[in-house]
Amino acid sequence: MAVAHRTYARALFEAAKDEGRLEPVHEQLADFVAAVDQVEELRAVLENPELDSRSKAALLDQVLGDADELVRNFVRLVVEKGRAGELHEIAREFEALVAKDQGILDVELTTAVELSEQEFDDLVSRVGQASGRKVRASRAVDPSLVGGLVLQIGSRRLDASIRGRLDRLRHELTTRRSAL
Repeated sequence: MAVAHRTYARALFEAAKDEGRLEPVHEQLADFVAAVDQVEELRAVLENPELDSRSKAALLDQVLGDADELVRNFVRLVVEKGRAGELHEIAREFEALVAKDQGILDVELTTAVELSEQEFDDLVSRVGQASGRKVRASRAVDPSLVGGLVLQIGSRRLDASIRGRLDRLRHELTTRRSAL
């Protein structure tokens, strides 16, 4: 994550928290970023370096008309500074700050086969008990894991998959052979 992304995200986070408007700012920023994803024309206008900032500001005023003032000002600032193409990364960093503030642990659970809701809920519950935090989990299926699971928590990765075990064993065998 670039320093600029963290700087922008932290500035918005602190302003929203100081004003007691963290939740609406969080929701509205996420909605705006989703709109930029879904509306190709909006993204093209915001990221076009040839358009002057007044034109972009007028468009943003229409799109963000009834949004929280912090969100409107923040998005206008990001666009004016030529960082519209970085809104996703900034919003992702902002999301991480909100999650940390709320004691939420974001995890991604990848399994070789689709889990039932009960199995998924049980694993998420265990992670929550072990961490002592509320867990927000996403899941994915990767058949190449063969079996087991991979749990990604921030930059930490717990690989309890069969593929992971085989890779570690292969590495150990090649390392030992070359040491002999």
